[in-house]
Amino acid sequence: MNSAAMASSQVSAGNALELRGITKRFGALSAISDVTLSVRPGERRAVLGSNGAGKTTLFNCITGDFLPTAGFIRFFGEDVTVFPPHERIRRGLRRTYQISSLFTGLSVLDNVYLACRGVSRNRFSLLRPHRDDALMHAASALIDAVHLTADRDRIVGELAYGQQRQLEIALALSGAPRFILFDEPAAGLSPTERRDLVAILTSLPSHIGYIIIEHDMDVALRVVESVTMMHNGRIFKEGRPEEIEDDPEVQELYLGGGHG
Repeated sequence: MNSAAMASSQVSAGNALELRGITKRFGALSAISDVTLSVRPGERRAVLGSNGAGKTTLFNCITGDFLPTAGFIRFFGEDVTVFPPHERIRRGLRRTYQISSLFTGLSVLDNVYLACRGVSRNRFSLLRPHRDDALMHAASALIDAVHLTADRDRIVGELAYGQQRQLEIALALSGAPRFILFDEPAAGLSPTERRDLVAILTSLPSHIGYIIIEHDMDVALRVVESVTMMHNGRIFKEGRPEEIEDDPEVQELYLGGGHG
């Protein structure tokens, strides 16, 4: 390995997530262009921007749902640019989606247990779990972490929408993730549910970093330490939450001339 390659490897090894020059084109349309971004282990970052800014396309490239047209992605120092989604999941990457994808006919506990089982070594076992099953204990702990303890035996289809979003966070936490992508977790939530969401996100273990896409600035800026603003598929601004909130260009472009 030459000196330049060694230096690049050392820089990458210090980041949880590293994107360099990520571009995604659909025919003649560039959904994102030359996005370069680094996130440290345990860092919480918001990626904000108006509809069409390229946020979801960026998430899809990170998770492997889309392969980038150009650029590379490293996850904890490993090049995962062309890895399929399940290989990125095996390495500790998780994601929630804008549209819920839950087993609505099963209980809260069953949903979380299946998520834990799905990323375990014994995921293909046909044996029924017993009361002392380690994965069952793990599922119960995750349910507690997202404030659904009283609802653990309820059928998911009976839950309020906000509770279903809380359940999605529990699923994303299954199997000891190293990094999570949250795609608009506050969408459709009531003010009370949004306060609960903030409490859940701020109480996550400190070693779990995440990126959150969120239209609700009041939620996003309270749960992160850094912000990346996107516009027309490119990075527009980066900074701390208070810097982004007070930035005149951000206020004019995204907040209608003011915020707060």
